[in-house]
Amino acid sequence: MNADAVYIDGLTYVNSPARNETGTSSSATGEEDLREFSAIAVASGRVLGIGSTQEMLELANPRTKIFDLGGRRVIPGLIDGHMHAVRAGASWDQELHWTDVTRLTVALDSIREAATFAPEGAWIRVIGGWHPSQFEERRSPTRQELDEIGGGYPVYVQSLYEEAILNTAGLALTGFDVMVGDPPGGEIERSPSGEATGVIRGMGAFSRCVAAIGTRSTSKQEKSTATMLYQLHGKGLTGIVDPGGFGMPPESYDAIRELWQHGALTMRMRLFASAVDAGMEFDQLNEWLAHGKGRFDHDMLRLMGIGEVVHYGCHDFEGLDTSFSISASDREELLAISRRTAQCGWPMHIHAVLDSSIETILECWEVVNKEFPLKDLRFTVVHADAISPRNIARLATLGAGVVVDDHLIFKAAASQGAWGLETIRRAPPLGDLRTAGVPIAAGTDANRASSFNPWLVLWWLVAGQSLDGVSRRSSEQLMTRQQALAAYTIGGARLSFDESERGHLSQGALADFAVLSADYFSIAVEQIPTIVSDLTVVGGQHVYSSGAIAHAPVQIHTGESVSIPTK
Repeated sequence: MNADAVYIDGLTYVNSPARNETGTSSSATGEEDLREFSAIAVASGRVLGIGSTQEMLELANPRTKIFDLGGRRVIPGLIDGHMHAVRAGASWDQELHWTDVTRLTVALDSIREAATFAPEGAWIRVIGGWHPSQFEERRSPTRQELDEIGGGYPVYVQSLYEEAILNTAGLALTGFDVMVGDPPGGEIERSPSGEATGVIRGMGAFSRCVAAIGTRSTSKQEKSTATMLYQLHGKGLTGIVDPGGFGMPPESYDAIRELWQHGALTMRMRLFASAVDAGMEFDQLNEWLAHGKGRFDHDMLRLMGIGEVVHYGCHDFEGLDTSFSISASDREELLAISRRTAQCGWPMHIHAVLDSSIETILECWEVVNKEFPLKDLRFTVVHADAISPRNIARLATLGAGVVVDDHLIFKAAASQGAWGLETIRRAPPLGDLRTAGVPIAAGTDANRASSFNPWLVLWWLVAGQSLDGVSRRSSEQLMTRQQALAAYTIGGARLSFDESERGHLSQGALADFAVLSADYFSIAVEQIPTIVSDLTVVGGQHVYSSGAIAHAPVQIHTGESVSIPTK
């Protein structure tokens, strides 16, 4: 077979599928040699070959496209193991994104600019994905600043799920300026005189603001989602595991399904369905189990299992309330849902931060395991920051995995106050999980609870440093760069049973890869978050290009000169 395209003069990292499910090799050191090749050949959407430039050009013919990578690093496409992308995509093109902003003055300038071009009646908003600790000024904007730069438009700026700031127009449209008391599940901060300061907290308050902003038509959500996916491809992402989450009824997936049906879905999406209403979890999830898979069952869009909100009474949010406990009745419902999920042969992807929450979850899973073995069902705990050695061993026995993320780069100081120094030095306990053989995937938990930048996660896994400049995690709980990349590639593929053909660049694997702006393996560790993709390929198709990759006139084995542009 001849190649459709050959990419030459690169540093191609294969990330062998022969690694075990924890992302380690079978060598005595647990570290695989960094195997590099200078060229990769692609045909029919898959890797045709990996080797030297001369060897791969032997697979070319006059119609083969040749791309000169100029010595750039090539890695398997990143797979975010936990990103709320479907929800984020619906309004992505209407929001400002402060993920890579390091100064509050620059953030405020983005609001000022948006107010210059915003249509009448529009909200200017930043809904999560940032935290004051990332700014040099180490603070959030004030209501007065938002009034000054908002141009009379309502402005809503939400910092993760921690707090939000509204300007005066936003307070009026939500009714918070005249509300007596607090909204259910929320808090309105007030001055000593009783006036709303513009700062609100809690899911009940945030939800009221999102409702005031309103929803859009499916066609507009579809276009917005396509815009988001293109920008995520620019970070090197080729796949996303979407865990569902709060407020995700079946109709929330209409836009991503339309994008797929129109042949415009460029990201491999793996979806998990969540319960929508507290008190109705079993019935709602059972409806997904009975009828869901037929709606999304394609290589680009597939409904995988149940998660992240499996039961509202079992969801411990960020784990800062250490008094949180799962009631006996909620435990029984979680057991029933887990049993039904395993009976149907579906994976489960469940949120849990505190070890006490994980303890209850594992009690349920161990009961289910006696009836329906979980070893091959990919049951997974998400976050698991405070998990104990005892529960790590129980996870390993069940064959269950963990998805880790970087929310502690923002919240490490607050979490240390809640959990203590000993726990925060192990959070998350990456070394202990690897030693126990627990499969590890990695993700962002974007776009509200964290940044969407995967390289920030990779930096966190390798360096263990939070944005306040403090390194709290013990060196024994850090990952090497190869281990972290394995978690973000083949580890993510494992969540959807795709590790045989995704997450690596072995011959026959899907041609999903990213050509990086800098060499992840040699760049200074503090520069890892600045990496982007110069070229991202999904199934052999170019889904993102910075324009930096040049075409290459190359003498191939036929003796003819081939020159193909990059676009």
